[in-house]
Amino acid sequence: MRTTRALAASAAAVALVGLAAPSAAAWDQPSSVTAAPSAIARGGQLVLTVSGGDACTMTGSTISSNAFPTTNLTSMGGTTATATVRVNSNAGPGSYSVTTHCEGKRKTFNGVFTVIGGVRGGLGGSNSTGATPTDIAIGGGLVTAAVVGGGVFWMRRRSENKI
Repeated sequence: MRTTRALAASAAAVALVGLAAPSAAAWDQPSSVTAAPSAIARGGQLVLTVSGGDACTMTGSTISSNAFPTTNLTSMGGTTATATVRVNSNAGPGSYSVTTHCEGKRKTFNGVFTVIGGVRGGLGGSNSTGATPTDIAIGGGLVTAAVVGGGVFWMRRRSENKI
């Protein structure tokens, strides 16, 4: 009797472990997320491809990140789904992760794409409007040279008429 109960209990435990193991091991999808291009400027358009399992090809699957709003995935057939997103114009430079939401489960992939920042171009005279003191000095010198040159030419011409 004890042997029968022990066998029944063992069989029940094996059955529970056998039923639970596939559900725990089954969620390995998707296996990868890639971005094209992998480096993008703020406000740019990005194509994300989710591969490795049919979970994300089902209707209602989404992908999200801190750099763009949650977007629906579109099945491309087989085990691939894609989404086209626009990176937020206020996204900071750096590497970003994406999270897939498929079959009610989430999976995060780190460092999928990089947002690049603006280029530091230096001042280049862009910090002032109007004429600078240097511009005024150069312009004043040119006007003075023109007045002196014109006066010399006019005085010389006037003396030629007297001869």
